[in-house]
Amino acid sequence: MRAVRRAVTLAAVLPWLAVGAGPALAAAPGTGALTRAAAAQPDAAQPDAAQPDAAQPPAQPGAAEPDAAQPGSPDTPQSPDLGRGRAQVGIALTKVSPKPLRAGSKLDIRGLAQNRSGHEIGGLTLRLRYGRQPIGSRSQLDQYAQMTANQLPVSGEAKQIAQAGAAGGKQNWEFKVPVASLGLVAPSGTPGVYPVGVEVLNSAQQVVGGVTTFVTFMPKQTHFQPVAVGWVLPLADQQHRTGDSIFLDDRLAPELAGTGRLNDLVGAVTANPKTPVTWAIDPALLDDVQQMARHDYHVLTPGSDTPTKTVKKSAAAAAWLAALKNAAKGDHRYFSLPYADPDVVALARLRTTGPIATAFDPRNTRVVSDVLGRAPDARYAWPPYGVAGPDTLDALAKYGLKGGGSFLMSDLQFGDLPQGEAANATSAIRTAHQGTHKTLIYDSGLNDVVSANSRAPGGAVLTEQRFLAETAVIAGEAPNVRRTLVIAPDRNWNPAPGLADHLLKFTKGASWLRPAGLDKIERVRAQARPLRAYNDGYQRYELGSAYLDQVAAIARRAARFRSIMTEPIGISYERALLRVQSASWRTSPARARNARIELSGELDHEMARVRIVTTKNRRTNLAGSSGKFPVTVKNTLHGQSVQVRLVAVSANTAKLQLGKLDKDEDVITLRPGEQQQRWFPAQAAGNGNFDVRLELRDPASGKVFSSATITVRTTGYGRLSLLITGGGLAVLFVGVGVRAIRARRRRKAEAAGDGSTGMGPAGAGEPGNGFPGPGFPGSGYPGSGVPPAEPPAGPSAGSSAGASAAGRSFTGPSAAGVPGAAGTPGGPGASGLPGADAAGLPGAGPAAPVPPATSPAAAPSAAPGAAGPSGPGEPGGPPGSGADGHASHRGEHRGRDRD
Repeated sequence: MRAVRRAVTLAAVLPWLAVGAGPALAAAPGTGALTRAAAAQPDAAQPDAAQPDAAQPPAQPGAAEPDAAQPGSPDTPQSPDLGRGRAQVGIALTKVSPKPLRAGSKLDIRGLAQNRSGHEIGGLTLRLRYGRQPIGSRSQLDQYAQMTANQLPVSGEAKQIAQAGAAGGKQNWEFKVPVASLGLVAPSGTPGVYPVGVEVLNSAQQVVGGVTTFVTFMPKQTHFQPVAVGWVLPLADQQHRTGDSIFLDDRLAPELAGTGRLNDLVGAVTANPKTPVTWAIDPALLDDVQQMARHDYHVLTPGSDTPTKTVKKSAAAAAWLAALKNAAKGDHRYFSLPYADPDVVALARLRTTGPIATAFDPRNTRVVSDVLGRAPDARYAWPPYGVAGPDTLDALAKYGLKGGGSFLMSDLQFGDLPQGEAANATSAIRTAHQGTHKTLIYDSGLNDVVSANSRAPGGAVLTEQRFLAETAVIAGEAPNVRRTLVIAPDRNWNPAPGLADHLLKFTKGASWLRPAGLDKIERVRAQARPLRAYNDGYQRYELGSAYLDQVAAIARRAARFRSIMTEPIGISYERALLRVQSASWRTSPARARNARIELSGELDHEMARVRIVTTKNRRTNLAGSSGKFPVTVKNTLHGQSVQVRLVAVSANTAKLQLGKLDKDEDVITLRPGEQQQRWFPAQAAGNGNFDVRLELRDPASGKVFSSATITVRTTGYGRLSLLITGGGLAVLFVGVGVRAIRARRRRKAEAAGDGSTGMGPAGAGEPGNGFPGPGFPGSGYPGSGVPPAEPPAGPSAGSSAGASAAGRSFTGPSAAGVPGAAGTPGGPGASGLPGADAAGLPGAGPAAPVPPATSPAAAPSAAPGAAGPSGPGEPGGPPGSGADGHASHRGEHRGRDRD
């Protein structure tokens, strides 16, 4: 019947799903939602200080529905609002003793009443109610747990609580009743469990509040076998870091000190050394605590001006580690959960078992042995919430139990035993590929009891009383059978301060219980219990596939990052990736999404420290159609060297072709803070802007680590410009050289005394009259307007004049005035040029005197402006007008001036 009821409840559960790609879980199975057997009823509302009606978690798979029929019948009217909303008067239990009751003892029940209706309630009275018949089964216990106090069959003493009648009023109350006066029907040789409640009535005798709990009675004569109880205490927490250096929050600090839950758990074990427990320790938790204890640490501060704040290293964290090491001694054993307790069910469903193997790897789990100073002395594979499908069990056996060990599972995963057979905690599971493994089965009902919200006012007392009642009923169900029980509270078990200590004390002190280590329970004969299929309803609670796909994308980037690092490697994202895949995120989808985004950003920031340095406009120039352009690579990682291959790829190979670096240059090794530059050869087919993709690759695999795109600008005219510029310079130098040579030869000629200025035309040795030919109205100098000077007398005068006359070869009247024309200065054969044949020039022989009359050129060149070849002329030529005076030597002076 319990299995049927749990199945009905499972089908009715409607868990909320995370929005977007976040994990799809709000309240997971086994998170402490006590619906199978509620410790506090709707009318057992607590005072306003804790608002317990808002603190109760939602229902979960595996919770049993109470039967419709309720034992007993109320003898007082019930408020129509009771059971559907918050009671007007809240009742919180502060004490129920003794534990257990005996025949001669006195029942002492104490508590606090508070009016939270918002108005005055007159005539409030408090009345004790109970049942006299012992509860014979756990299913009946569930039924009574769902009842309101006024439904219990027997009413007892009543008390006035006038102070609680005022709006917001509070009043302590107490009942002390001899057990003998209650008229309890004693069980036969076994512990007896009885329902007890306290109801609040107004002046109209309407029920306006109440609470229900249980008491356990131990008869004088007992005949039963104590139940062996083994405790698994989880030391795990929600993840507080993404990367290794920055904490998402500082919520872990208060958990390690004072009444924090982690400090309380360690203190409870320390206070009960004779009650053996088995620790289930998440290495990620100890990793976080070590970070806090050893160094100042950084915490994110969303919404602040500074992204992080620095927190001094924690003395409380160091003290907690020391206390844990001391508490783990003696009979207390421990095993390591996989690092960060990843959601193995979701990962196995997606066929992504790599993170499972990594989480179980000793390089990550050995954090625990380093802290405790000894290796694990137990080996268990405990899936989240104790349920898993065949693929998950196979992966857990492969990676978590490869050296031996057992599964730790919830009884919700197993079917009922044959009628009349009492269940024990030991069974076995046959996996698909990893053989058969022993299995310890923990009691989901007791898990719900101890994991209930005990921090609400009165919650701790309710949990203690229910725990004693449950175990007493178990002992009485099959008194002659040696029963075994395993209790494994939720991973994030958060008991009220002191509750864990009390439960361990009851395990040792209650006469129907016997503490035992898991190793002893494991040696008990295994029962053949059918393994149920993994219920699809649980899939809603797993981390979503979209979320895990995004984590996988981060993992691929982290792998590329690691591939370029050189030994020793000091940067790792292996544990960070396990943290964001933790099953603890099932209940916090929004925080899971933030953690994933933070990790992605942190990875991108670190990867950007190895980069290609580009200009702000991402442009570079290539001088000409071919050449080289520089690329700089820089490493600003702290304490980590890298090795990359630099590759350049042209986006348009038809327009821009890139060469390769030499083999000894393309692989670049960069120490921390170092940068290096490489030059890529390029050939452009025309001018323009061309995109070039620069890549840093893993030298081993060739996979791209990072890239950048730049624009290479080419002109295409660089070589032609150089040729033009070089040609211009060559012409300039030649011209300067020619002028220098001319000047030198003139100086030599003048020094020889020939009177030549180098300005007149030079012929081939023909005599002349010393005057310019036709078309020269002046002195032979352009624009002078002065007749030429009379040639000086001497042996060379005739030859010089003759040369002038004979050397004329004009195509027109003005040919003598064109530079470079024959017979003009600077023209071919002109006086002053190397190799000229004119008389009196270097390299020319002496010219023989020729009589003027015999010169065929004498007549046409007789005088300037002559009308024709028949014009008059005299040998030597008569001086023209203005030939006397200083002007006769003007040509010579000008020649000298030029020197």
